Amino acid sequence: MSNKKILVVIGNGMVGQNFLTSLVESQAYDNYEIITFCEEPRPAYDRVHLSEYFLGKTAQDLSLVADTFFSEHGITLHLGDRAAKIDREQKQVTSANGIVVSYDKLVLATGSYPFVPPVPGHDRAQCLVYRTIEDLDAIQAAAAKSTVGTVVGGGLLGLEAAKALKDLGLETHVVEFAPRLMAVQLDEGGGMMLKNKMAALGVTAHISKNTAQIVDGDRCFHKMCFTDGEELETDIVLFSAGIRPRDDMARASGLEVGQRGGIVINNYCQTSDPDIYAIGECALWNGQIFGLVAPGYTMARTAVAHLSGQDQAFTGADMSTKLKLMGVDVASIGDAHAKTPGALVYTYQDGRADIYKRLVVSSDSKQLLGAVLVGDASGYSTLLQYCLNGIELPENPDALILPHRSDESVGLGPDALPDSAQICSCYAVSKGDVCTAIASGCSTVSALKSETKAATGCGGCAALLKSVLDCELKKSGVEVNTDICEHFPHTRQDLYNIIRVEKIKTFDALLDAHGSGLGCEICKQAVGSILASYWNEYVLKDPHIGLQDTNDTFLANMQKDGTYSIVPRVTGGEITPDGLIVLGQVAKKYGLYTKITGGQRVDLFGAQVEQLPLIWKELIDAGFESGHAYGKSLRTVKSCVGSTWCRYGVDDSVGLAIELENRYKGLRSPHKIKFAVSGCTRECAEAQGKDIGIIATEGGWNLYVCGNGGMKPRHADLFATNLDKETLIKYIDRVLIFYVRTADRMQRTSVWMENMEGGLDYLKTVVIDDKLGLCSDLEQQMQFVVDTYQCEWKSTLEDESRLKRFRHFINSDQPDDNIVFVEERGQIRPANEQERRHFKILEEGAV
Repeated sequence: MSNKKILVVIGNGMVGQNFLTSLVESQAYDNYEIITFCEEPRPAYDRVHLSEYFLGKTAQDLSLVADTFFSEHGITLHLGDRAAKIDREQKQVTSANGIVVSYDKLVLATGSYPFVPPVPGHDRAQCLVYRTIEDLDAIQAAAAKSTVGTVVGGGLLGLEAAKALKDLGLETHVVEFAPRLMAVQLDEGGGMMLKNKMAALGVTAHISKNTAQIVDGDRCFHKMCFTDGEELETDIVLFSAGIRPRDDMARASGLEVGQRGGIVINNYCQTSDPDIYAIGECALWNGQIFGLVAPGYTMARTAVAHLSGQDQAFTGADMSTKLKLMGVDVASIGDAHAKTPGALVYTYQDGRADIYKRLVVSSDSKQLLGAVLVGDASGYSTLLQYCLNGIELPENPDALILPHRSDESVGLGPDALPDSAQICSCYAVSKGDVCTAIASGCSTVSALKSETKAATGCGGCAALLKSVLDCELKKSGVEVNTDICEHFPHTRQDLYNIIRVEKIKTFDALLDAHGSGLGCEICKQAVGSILASYWNEYVLKDPHIGLQDTNDTFLANMQKDGTYSIVPRVTGGEITPDGLIVLGQVAKKYGLYTKITGGQRVDLFGAQVEQLPLIWKELIDAGFESGHAYGKSLRTVKSCVGSTWCRYGVDDSVGLAIELENRYKGLRSPHKIKFAVSGCTRECAEAQGKDIGIIATEGGWNLYVCGNGGMKPRHADLFATNLDKETLIKYIDRVLIFYVRTADRMQRTSVWMENMEGGLDYLKTVVIDDKLGLCSDLEQQMQFVVDTYQCEWKSTLEDESRLKRFRHFINSDQPDDNIVFVEERGQIRPANEQERRHFKILEEGAV
């Protein structure tokens, strides 16, 4: 019989799961048998990024729990079962399903519930809340039959909910009782700037509005009637008017609760019953409910420490926040409303760029008390460290928010931070923790994330983490070798600039002038890519052919069985019936496997090397071009049908997709590039998951950059809004050539931007503001690529000498008899090993 005590955890949200994760890594883990109740049908998931569910993420993508977590750690999970009653005398918990468990220690992580104002009509159909994945499913179902959606509540959650409705393609409104949006975090000026920026993005905010009732609408499903006599018609009402702590079980069991709700806890997160802890949004500490996840994580760690016998106290939490709302940077730090007696306020506003900044400093101008940033939050990390660590401000504090006026406007260096400075609030990682990890051998951001967990929560501290790493490595004399390989003492960017400035056109010439040895697969392919990017010459030209990998050498992707794929370009996904017929005829003639790809093209698989020229001749004659599926270049520009066919379409997405694909189809780059164009914010083309994404709005085209799918998906960032087509193309030209010039070898645009000092904000200054004076040059280089485009397969077929390489045997025209296909679902596929052996036996028997 086990001598372990029983620990019961009620609630498996983000904070409850964080408690369990911390517990299994603590000294207390071996002392307890652990039981947890989760009332939802799935374990903990990421509510912070809940709106991404509407952008294609699944419940599994949002999950915070590994499939084996509970079994691996011996934790009993009661899934889909709500804990209903606590009997403190018997020390038992009873669930809604009738399960009764005893406990020695109990942790309440019951979280909160969304507050729904009890106005008449609040319970009508399509009056919803925004809290769980089931709520999102209901919103999605309602949106499918709606055109207008309204969020009640203009706080953090309300604006996230508004983004969700906008992403679903609805005309979106926000109704806020307070006189400004995000009233807790922003001052009047910041709230007004945010309201204006949201209006520019197509979201209308109605402030100082009190809903009197919700009734049948005349044009829409609902009509919201306000106390000032105004009305708003909407199909969906989405309540996000704040949260209330879930303290009903605690209240019923006699635990002390606050006058306005919340389970009262001490500095160790113990309730009025020392055997019961409360953490997260259900807990009331020092009269305060913390509605952010980071303080909940701190409470979880505090409770685990107390169970482990450690004297670690919860002393409150910084409620500073930085987030992006519908592409708008918003940040709030400390005493944003200048409530501190004698506080001085500095304000900067740029109406043209839609930027608002406010500093709140002490009466002697030496300490930062608070800040508000809207439209440009690039200084958030610096200001937060000034505020949290009491670092003395420069002589002119406003230099921290004004455009560069003097050296004072340069950000706070990592060296100025004390070891106690918190780098990551989600996991309470200090600068000292990071420095210790670096001293023990962590020399990359990835290694630091793994060792300390910093930047693995919300990710907001990633830039600061990297700056501390760079600073510490430099101080310790560590020189990071950035040479591309042993043959060139240069980075890829260096080689690009050398080729550009010295007009070098071949690998041999570059090696003679700036390298040593014979070269290797790394530098040959990197230089081959640079030469193709800059000079745009035929890649199978004699000086270049030795620089190409197998795929580029044969202008086709090699498959697992040694055959090749044929991928003709289907520009923008648009293809004529005659084009489809040709593809079908070619596939049938050569016995190829056919597959519609995610990039709206038709792939033909199973071509042997000697068949490639024959197949491509038929395709070229029919008007097709190389799809560059084999190269590090533009692959596809995906599109929806746009305004041409769709009743929601705002602009011609197909026409723009075709124009963009034809413009950029010849561009060689450090890695593959994918585009998408959506005709409205319903986003059917999934543009926000691409290197370049474009979405039509009523005000013009919105441009997103540096997203990608694959092993490490990344959501693209909103780069510019309401663009006309000429400006849109100009910005894309600049972004792509700047990427080609400055990225490392085999680096996707997403990683390129994340590693760029200043990230998205810096890229904007280069591309939009022409900070480096390069824009004209970038545009000219792109135009050169456009003007010198050639279909590589057409060029190959026109040169008889190039066709000699497309033979399996040098001295024979015979095909490779080791290639074996079997039929499945009416098409061929490569035989597996067992099938190949069987085929060989039959063949030998026939002989």
